[in-house]
Amino acid sequence: MKAANVRPITELKNRTKELLREVSEGGQPVVITQNGKPKVVLMDVEQHDRLQETLAMLKLLAHSQEDLAKTGRVNSSNEVLRRAKAALRRASGRT
Repeated sequence: MKAANVRPITELKNRTKELLREVSEGGQPVVITQNGKPKVVLMDVEQHDRLQETLAMLKLLAHSQEDLAKTGRVNSSNEVLRRAKAALRRASGRT
């Protein structure tokens, strides 16, 4: 994490509009600290969506590995694609 992307909560309070613009245009998250300790991360929506999609794919991979280890069963590429699309829809909030 870059030191330039760590800001105190007072900066968020005093410069909210500018900080939001910086995050949305720059695409880099900002860690907000309170009493010198990290409390929250401010990131733009596109970055959040990409992160959620990545997490969904990693979960799908982990479940697939568990399934393979337990059952020895493998899935066709069509089944993998179907599951991946479903995981991405869930991650994006669409059903």
